Amino acid sequence: MNPEITTILSKFQELIKYKFKQEELLKEALTTPQLANEIGINDYNFLETLGDAVLKIIFITKLYNDGKGIRDPGTITKIKQKLENDNILRKIALEKMNLDKFIFKSEKQKIKNTKVLADVFEAICGALYLDSGRNINLVEKKIVNRFYTDYSSIISSSKIFIKNELIEYLQKKFRITPRILCEYENLGTDNEPKWVAKNPKIFPEDLKITLPKDLISKKSSSIGGADQDIYEKILMYLRRQYF
Repeated sequence: MNPEITTILSKFQELIKYKFKQEELLKEALTTPQLANEIGINDYNFLETLGDAVLKIIFITKLYNDGKGIRDPGTITKIKQKLENDNILRKIALEKMNLDKFIFKSEKQKIKNTKVLADVFEAICGALYLDSGRNINLVEKKIVNRFYTDYSSIISSSKIFIKNELIEYLQKKFRITPRILCEYENLGTDNEPKWVAKNPKIFPEDLKITLPKDLISKKSSSIGGADQDIYEKILMYLRRQYF
């Protein structure tokens, strides 16, 4: 194996405090499809799918064990989605693992602020699960418990259901099912987008809900992220106006 690759694999194993019996599994988990297609090796796709399933089981079990015996499927599903959404996985991968420094990618491939970080995080969980003899508790110990240090904060601060909250508020307050439309602008580049959502409007127009003209989202690497921010700002504004 290439000495540089060996060094990267070794440093990553030091990070997670686990020595792989099959280092090829770890290499596969850290390899992007773009690079794999270029040089004819395995990429993280299969391990990502497996890791996604492993994380789901871990989160559901944790919610039952740590969440005062939560059993309602709807509640469990919503909280689980907050814990495993791409934005959270990407944030943990980047801020707590510096995962971008370990990924094997094409020379010009962008990694930061992309879904690749979330994909690789899940692939690592899949690789660890297989290498440990399908020991799901070990994945929880080495990955989830170590890097999800603000577990409760993630649940309480997640915005992935903010649009639903906004629509439910409007339905309850005005007895209608609204449509919310925004304009979008990319203030960055195609390779490194910085999307903002602005000029939101709530329909039907006969509701006569006037939103501030300067209402604009913070910059985000995706339209979805910009949406979540502006929906939260709309909801906060309406609650101040209509209680």
